[in-house]
Amino acid sequence: MDPRLANEGLTPLDPSYVTVLRIETLLIALPFVAGALAGEIGGLLFTGAFLVPVVLVFSLLVLMVPLKRFNARGYDISDDRLRVVRGLMFRKDTVVPFSRVQHIDVEQGPLERAFGIGRLVLHTAGTHNASVVLPGLRHETAVVMREAIRGHVKRETL
Repeated sequence: MDPRLANEGLTPLDPSYVTVLRIETLLIALPFVAGALAGEIGGLLFTGAFLVPVVLVFSLLVLMVPLKRFNARGYDISDDRLRVVRGLMFRKDTVVPFSRVQHIDVEQGPLERAFGIGRLVLHTAGTHNASVVLPGLRHETAVVMREAIRGHVKRETL
């Protein structure tokens, strides 16, 4: 865990999220490696001139960047708000008071479902940044958080 998150009192995301991020990065970067391989096989450059640097950058992207992104995210939930922090170069620290929540979703894509994680999405009143997404939660944790927030919103409306 990033020491900055511990200093800010934030809860880290589920470790499976790193794997999901790596697979997503792999899927995005794979066409570039395939293109470099095609260029090498097609004889456009001598062997290794293009493929080796592309594979090195590809490896760095798949191994390091998702880990850095994972370590730069965290959250804190209290009785009346959810705080979500993210960002490597540009940090974003969002606090959502439960009184502003309109509705809450728990979402999963195919990769997230395979690893048992999901995203908690809070839709808030207002137009600017009306949805706050907290990815990388264990699915069960996201459901429990959704129900706790829903209970708080329900109490406020009564």
